[in-house]
Amino acid sequence: MASEVAAAIPEIPVEAEKQPHKLERQWTFWFDNQSKPKHGAAWGSSLRKGYTFDTVEEFWCLYNQIFKPSNFSPNADFHLFKAGVEPKWEDPECANGGKWTVTSNNKSDLDSMWLQTLMALIGEQFDDNEEICGVVASVRQKQDKLSLWTKTAANEAAQMGIGRKWKEVIDITEKISYSFHDDSRRESRAPRSRYQV
Repeated sequence: MASEVAAAIPEIPVEAEKQPHKLERQWTFWFDNQSKPKHGAAWGSSLRKGYTFDTVEEFWCLYNQIFKPSNFSPNADFHLFKAGVEPKWEDPECANGGKWTVTSNNKSDLDSMWLQTLMALIGEQFDDNEEICGVVASVRQKQDKLSLWTKTAANEAAQMGIGRKWKEVIDITEKISYSFHDDSRRESRAPRSRYQV
């Protein structure tokens, strides 16, 4: 009887068990170290494309090999953006967008929020996934920042939904603010908050 049952169960090829787990889309890590800017250099001139990946296995390999934001030197920015989108206001995907921003005085909190955000992005956990451009971890001397960039700042309903979901993902209760990239371009001081959740 046991041999009949075993004969009825098809053998699974070994190759099938080792197939990578594909993501919905490709993502790219970027790095920008502004701690030693060259005199007269344009913003973004130190921005470097890191790695592009499209499987769960590649993500974990890269994440485990790359330093956590808390290990970066002050004035370093680390980015994860959809492949083909540069983490710049001038990129067509970002030009009409904005960003949700969270600050942190605790390096371990920054690391945790960063990882939770990365997993939510590559796992397509936001209802408005097409509105998401990427995320930036900004390591600073006094206070670190995490910013979730989106595509269409004027779409208030989508931005509010993204903001609420992000707060849930990173497990915070304090208010977070959304600013338009256009405001940031025009104002030398911190841009005004357009939305809050």
